[in-house]
Amino acid sequence: MVCTSGFWKVEVESEQGRNCEIVARGGCGGWWVTAIVRLGTEKWVVGAEIAGVNDEVAEKLGFEKVSEQFIGECKSKAVLFKHKKTSTEVMSVSNEDENKVFGIVFRTPPKDSTGIPHILEHSVLCGSRKYPLKEPFVELLKGSLHTFLNAFTYPDRTCYPVASTNMKDFYNLVDVYLDAVFFPKCIEDFQTFQQEGWHYELNNPAEDITYKGVVFNEMKGVYSQPDNILERAAKQALFPDNTYGVDSGGDPKVIPKLTFEEFKEFHRKYYHPSNARIWFYGDDDPSERLQILSEYLDMFDASTAPEESKVAPQKLFAEPVRIVEKYPVGEGGNLKKKRMVSHNWLLSDKPLDLQTELELKFLDHLLLGTPASPLRKALLESGLGDAIVGGGVDDELLQPQFGIGLKGISEDNIQKVEELIMSTLQKLSEEGFDKDAVEASINTIEFSLRENNTGSFPRGLSLMLRSIDKWIYDMDPFEPLKYEKPLMALKVRIAEEGSKAVFSPLIEKFILNNPHRVTIEMQPDPEKASRDEAAKKEILEKVKASMTEEDLAELARATWELKVKQETPDPPEALRTVPSLSLHDIPKEPICVPTEIGDINGVKVLQHDLFTNDVLYSEVVFDMSSLKQELLPLVPLFCQSLLEMGTKDLTFVQLNQLIGRKTGGISVYPFTSSVQGKEDPCSHIIVLGKSMAGCAEDLFNLMNCVLQEVQFTDQQRFKQFVSQSKARMEDELRGSGDEIVRARMNAKLNMAGWISEQMGGISYLEFLQSLEEKVDNYWDGISSSLEEIRKSILSRKGCLVNMTADRKTLTDTKKFVSKFLDLLPSNSPVERASWNARLPPNNEAVVIPTQVNYVGKAANLYDAGYQLDGSAYVISKHISNTWLWDRVRVSGGAYGGFCDFNTHSGVFSFLSYRDPNLLKTLDVYDATGDFLRELEMDDDTLTKAIIGTISEVDAYELPDAKGYSSLLRYLRGITEEERQRRREEILSTSLKDFKEFADVIDAVMDKGVRVAVASPDDVEAANKERSNFFQVKKAL
Repeated sequence: MVCTSGFWKVEVESEQGRNCEIVARGGCGGWWVTAIVRLGTEKWVVGAEIAGVNDEVAEKLGFEKVSEQFIGECKSKAVLFKHKKTSTEVMSVSNEDENKVFGIVFRTPPKDSTGIPHILEHSVLCGSRKYPLKEPFVELLKGSLHTFLNAFTYPDRTCYPVASTNMKDFYNLVDVYLDAVFFPKCIEDFQTFQQEGWHYELNNPAEDITYKGVVFNEMKGVYSQPDNILERAAKQALFPDNTYGVDSGGDPKVIPKLTFEEFKEFHRKYYHPSNARIWFYGDDDPSERLQILSEYLDMFDASTAPEESKVAPQKLFAEPVRIVEKYPVGEGGNLKKKRMVSHNWLLSDKPLDLQTELELKFLDHLLLGTPASPLRKALLESGLGDAIVGGGVDDELLQPQFGIGLKGISEDNIQKVEELIMSTLQKLSEEGFDKDAVEASINTIEFSLRENNTGSFPRGLSLMLRSIDKWIYDMDPFEPLKYEKPLMALKVRIAEEGSKAVFSPLIEKFILNNPHRVTIEMQPDPEKASRDEAAKKEILEKVKASMTEEDLAELARATWELKVKQETPDPPEALRTVPSLSLHDIPKEPICVPTEIGDINGVKVLQHDLFTNDVLYSEVVFDMSSLKQELLPLVPLFCQSLLEMGTKDLTFVQLNQLIGRKTGGISVYPFTSSVQGKEDPCSHIIVLGKSMAGCAEDLFNLMNCVLQEVQFTDQQRFKQFVSQSKARMEDELRGSGDEIVRARMNAKLNMAGWISEQMGGISYLEFLQSLEEKVDNYWDGISSSLEEIRKSILSRKGCLVNMTADRKTLTDTKKFVSKFLDLLPSNSPVERASWNARLPPNNEAVVIPTQVNYVGKAANLYDAGYQLDGSAYVISKHISNTWLWDRVRVSGGAYGGFCDFNTHSGVFSFLSYRDPNLLKTLDVYDATGDFLRELEMDDDTLTKAIIGTISEVDAYELPDAKGYSSLLRYLRGITEEERQRRREEILSTSLKDFKEFADVIDAVMDKGVRVAVASPDDVEAANKERSNFFQVKKAL
C-alpha cells in the first residue's frame, strides 16, 4: 500500500517498539498491507444491549437499513446502511472499544502506471473547502490525540482511515477527512499536483532541469529495491489484461507523463459518494455517525462511478509464462550469487468463497509459515540460495495469488530452484503434511484469531481492512468478520477425513495443475542504474533544448514561486479553521500501569494485573553485560539458533511444532538502551512468550527447553542463518536506509549505540559477510562461541521475569515460574565486560545502488551540557512537523524528513527518507537553530504542539504492550515520579523554551556526525562541492 504520511516520526519514548508488526506486501507504493497480530488483548465489557440506530432516525437522515447482525467474533453489532440518494454503503459497527475508527474507501482502478491514485491520495489531504490551508493533515498530526492517521493506496482502492479514543477529537478527524476527499483544493491547485506528484525543477536557466515531487521520489526508492522490482514484475505479468497489470503507486519512468487534467478527471470520476464504502467502529453514538455523513452525502446525486470503477477479472492462461528482468547492482561486486527466481500463480479466475480462502490460509501457513514449514525448509536447506522471496498466498485483491522463490542464486542453480519448488509441492500433495504440523498450524492461526491482537494498529481498522477485501467488490461486508463457522467446519473436516483430504486437492487444483503460472528470473546488471540515469538525463536535456529563453525563465520563476508557497506558513485565520482540543481535554497524569514488584526464588518478578482474555504474556530478561565484546555480533544468530536448532531428543522441526501446538509463540532477541545519567547501558536478552492461561506450564517448560537444551551442532542450518541474515540486512540497507544511518550515528556517539550497531547495522553486515566464509572452516570455534554466550547470560542472578495477565492467572502461574527459575544455573556471571567502544566520529557515506538517499546528522546534547526538560519532546516534534516537513519533504521532495531526541542517551538525530538531495538536506538541519530563534507562535499553535506530543506519550496500548512498556521503564530506571514531572514540563512548555533550545540544537550543527546511505553519483558530487566531505564506504 502507499502511505501518505511518508516516513516522518519522533520517538518520545521508544517503549512501544514491539507493539505491532505490519508487513507491507510490496511496501508503501501501490500494494498491500497485512497486520500481523502479535501482542495483547483488551477488555470489552459487552452489555446485554449495544446502542443502535432507530429506523425512523436513519430514515429521517436519508438512510435505509440493509442488514443488521451481531458479530460474536468481535462482540459487535454491525449494521449496513445505504444512503438513499447516492447509494453510498455505510458499515456501522458498535461495541465498547474506546479506540474509535472511521474510514472512507473509494474504488480507484488505474489504467496506467502514472501513479494517479497515489498522487491523489497525497494531494486531497493538502487543503479543502472548509479547511483552506496548505496541509490540514499535518495540522492533525501536530495537534490531535489520534491513535491512527494516514491514507493507503492499493492497486484498486484508496483508503482514508482515522482513529482516536477521544470523542471530540475523533469527530474532528472525521470531518477533516470527509471534507478533504469530497472537496479538496488540489483539483484547482496545480502547485499541489506539482508538489505531491511531479514537476520540472529549474532554479537557474543555466542549470540542468530535474524532476521533483514527493510521490516521484518515494517511488524511486521503491524501484531501487530488487525485491520490489521482482514483486511488481510478477504482479504485472500475472494480470496483463486488467488494472493490476499497472502500478497504482507509479513507475518513476511513467509518472512524468501524468497531466493535471487527467489528475482532476480521476478525482471527479471516482471520488464520489456512490463509489465509496464508509466504515465506523467503536463506542460512539451510531446516530451521530449518520448525522455527520448525511451533511456531506446529501450534497450529491447518484453517479455511474460504481459501474465505471468495477475491476474486471483476469482470465486464466492456457500455458505458463517466463519473464527475465534486470535489476541494478553496484559496480565491481561479485555477481555470481545475485540472481533471483520466483514461481507465481493466479489461483482462480474469480473470487473464492470464504471457506476455500480459509483453507488456503492454512495451507499457506503449513507450506511457509514457520522455519519448520516443509516448502520453506526445503528451499533454505537446499543451499541453492540465501533467502525466500514471494509472499505466499495473497488474497486481498479480486483474485488470489501465490508466489514463492529464492534470491542469492547462481545462474547454474536457477533451474534447480524451479524444479525444487515443483517437486516439493508434488511430494506434499502425494504424502500430505505431518500430523503435528497441522495441529501446530491450527493452534497458531486460531490463537491469533481469538487473541485479536493488532498491537498499536487499531482493532477497528484491522477489521475494516478485512471487511473491505470483499465489500469493495460488491460482496458481503459481514462475512469476512466471521471466522468461527468456517474454522469449525475446517477442524471437523480434518478430524473426519484427515488433513491430506483437505490440503492435497488444494495443492493440485490451485498450483500443480494450474497453467496460469508466471516465472520471474531477475538478473543483476551493474550498468542498469547508469543506463537508466542516462536515459532520464537525455529526456530532460531534450525538454530543455525545446524551450526558448523565455520558457526557461518562466520555469525558473515557477520553481521559485512553488518554493515560496511551500515555505510560507499558513495565516493564523486559516490554521484556526482546523478543529482542535484544548489543554483542558488532556489528563494531567500519565497512564498508570498496575505493577507489583515481588520475587520468586530470589528472582525479581514484575506482575501487571490486567484483563487479557485468558492470555498470559511473559518476558524473561537476562543480563548481557558480562558478554565478551567480540561475541556481540553473534548474539542475533545465537537468538535465532535457540529457536531453530534441535535438542538431544527433538529435531528443530519437532521443537517448532511443539511451540506452535502449545503456545501463541516464543521469540528471543537482544535489547540494548542507554540509561539516562549512567555511563553503562542496559543490555539484555529477552525471551518473550504467550499462551492461554491453561498452557502456562507448557510455555515455561518450552522456554526452558529453548534456553537450556538446544544444541549448537547443526553447521548447515547455522550457515543458512548467516545467509538469511545477510540478505535481510542488504534489504534493510536499500529499503530502510534511515535506520542504518541512525544506527551508524548512534554507534559514533554512545556505547549503547555501538553495541546495537554491532548487532544490526553496517558493522553487523560486514561481520556476516566475513562469517559466511568462515562457517565451513571454523565451525568448532563458532559453535563454542555460541555455547559461551549461553553460559555468560543464562543465570538466575540478574534475571528478571515480567508477566501480564489477570490476577488469577498470575497467581496460578507462580508455581511454573518457580520451577523454571529453579532449573536455571545459579552461578554468578563473570564480572561486567569492558565495552568501551565507539566508531570514529567522521562523516561517512555508505554507497549503494539506489535512486534516492537517506541523510542523517546527530550529536549528543547531554555531552554539550543540556539538562533534560519535558519541553524537548514538544520542540523536537514541532521541528519535525513544521521545519523539516516543509523544507525536506514539501520543498526538498523527500518522502520523509524528521528528527528524534533519544532522551535516554541524549542523542538528537536528524534523518531523511527517500531523499533526492544530500548536502541541501544537511544545510536544512544546520539552519534549525535559526528557525527556532525566529519562531513566532500564538497560543493555539503552542497548544496544538503540546497536545500532539501528549498523543505520542500516551500512545494507545493493548494490555500486553502496557506490561511490556512498564518492563522497559523499569530496566531504564524511569520512575512514576519522573514520568509525572516530564508530563508537567510538557504541559507547561512555552515559546521561551523553544527559543532557549535553539542554542542547544546548535550543538548538532557544530559537533554533529554526518552519515548518509546514498548513490555513488550523489556522494561523488558532494565530495566535489565540499572537498572530501564524506569518507566513502561501499556496502553492496
